[in-house]
Amino acid sequence: MKLSKAQRQSVRKRARNCCEYCQLSAAASSLPFHVDHIVPVKHGGVDDIDNLCLACYKCNAHKGHDLVGFDPLTNEITRLYNPRKHIWDEHFGIQADLQIEGRTPEGRTTVGILQMNDVDRLENRRILADLGEYPCDNAQPSP
Repeated sequence: MKLSKAQRQSVRKRARNCCEYCQLSAAASSLPFHVDHIVPVKHGGVDDIDNLCLACYKCNAHKGHDLVGFDPLTNEITRLYNPRKHIWDEHFGIQADLQIEGRTPEGRTTVGILQMNDVDRLENRRILADLGEYPCDNAQPSP
């Protein structure tokens, strides 16, 4: 299925051109952002706007077709964070060192599966934060 230009624009506008997983701004990225199917078509997901979100290249590449993963704290199978059903600040926080902290099972699992704190991504966030370009949206570092 091919998404229409209007669908893509609607997703970008709703996300304020920010990755809905890691809070990276599309303007601060050298790689194009993707309109992601939260529930992949492979698993019965549809092209409805309520199943779409904006994701940076790295979050989208690591998420792939995953719907669940293992919570690193409990080792239980846990659903990934869903930007249409969950509130970012309830599931994640940005630490003073710019690591993204998972606050819930869904948050911890998503941080791990999407490799949000790998060395390269963390260094990129530090550079962008020094320039005042991270995080985008309303996410703020936790005290």
